[in-house]
Amino acid sequence: MEKTRRRLMIEDMQLRGLSPHTQAAYLMRVTLFARFCNKHPDHLGEKEIREYLLHLVNEQHASYGVVTQTYYALRFLYRITMKRPWEVEKIPCMKKPERLPVILDKEEVRRIFAATANLKHRTMLMLAYSAGLRVSEVARLKTSDIDTTHMTVRVQQGKGKKDRYTILSKVALETLIAYLRRYRPTAWLFPSVIPGRPITAGSIMLVIRAARRRSGLTKPATMHCLRHAFATHLIEEGTDLHRVQLLLGHKSPRTTALYLHVSRKNLSEIISPLDT
Repeated sequence: MEKTRRRLMIEDMQLRGLSPHTQAAYLMRVTLFARFCNKHPDHLGEKEIREYLLHLVNEQHASYGVVTQTYYALRFLYRITMKRPWEVEKIPCMKKPERLPVILDKEEVRRIFAATANLKHRTMLMLAYSAGLRVSEVARLKTSDIDTTHMTVRVQQGKGKKDRYTILSKVALETLIAYLRRYRPTAWLFPSVIPGRPITAGSIMLVIRAARRRSGLTKPATMHCLRHAFATHLIEEGTDLHRVQLLLGHKSPRTTALYLHVSRKNLSEIISPLDT
């Protein structure tokens, strides 16, 4: 993709308010498409886009995320930046596979915390689980986001650029207070080693990876698993679906309803016909 077109696409994405992560991903997908076809996107259309998407599916065995991200990146390029009709509406978009998340039970969550000796690291993991935070939301927490009076955590500009409030656990608060007294963070709650910057999401993911290894868990245990566990455990304890949706910051209740399928309490209350 030539520099002028690239610059225009970047400007259009900035004006649309796309996150830096999405901007970088879209640029990469468009660049790979142009390299595959060995032509400038101006000279490519429905035929080439269809061929490339089929190449991703059949030859590269690309995931759902890669294929759909490529689809939407090319749609943005042609419709918004190049002002051309999006001709690929005739090409069906890949159906999203429905997979149930891995859920840690409460004992497994406790094992992760117990295996995390570093106070800063344990505080991050406890806040993530107790408030249902995404890893990026934990990384960008500020000290001013913690409201001990109302026992809430403010999430600023979470996924979809939405603010929300979630709950602050009393147990997590005890660990948080010990952390604040020892480390005395100022602006960012979990600062990076680079002055003035927050810790990176990648660094936090390394923390839970190490904790899982030390805990001896055989299940996958990621930061998002802690978020899944938060939602599932709330539902198992009787919290209504709408409140869980608000705490998680889900746009659609259908997304939150996924946790009904993995709630073991709900399953245990169903009596098998063999037993009757």
